[in-house]
Amino acid sequence: MTSPPPAVLHPETEPALDLLTVPQVMARLQLGRSAVYALLRNRQLASITLRRARRIPTHALTDFIHARLEQEAA
Repeated sequence: MTSPPPAVLHPETEPALDLLTVPQVMARLQLGRSAVYALLRNRQLASITLRRARRIPTHALTDFIHARLEQEAA
């Protein structure tokens, strides 16, 4: 019998890293494809590339939103 990966045994040691697709980010921000890719290109929104697929970590989207809220409040 094989044991589960360590992350399953100790979920509190590492937070789960959920990745979003560009269409999912488009829906959450209610922006078009070009606008999301512009944010990625300008490095306002962090992402990773897996082969030819672009993925945005959920924490990067949350950080982006918080940063924009802080900019608006200033």
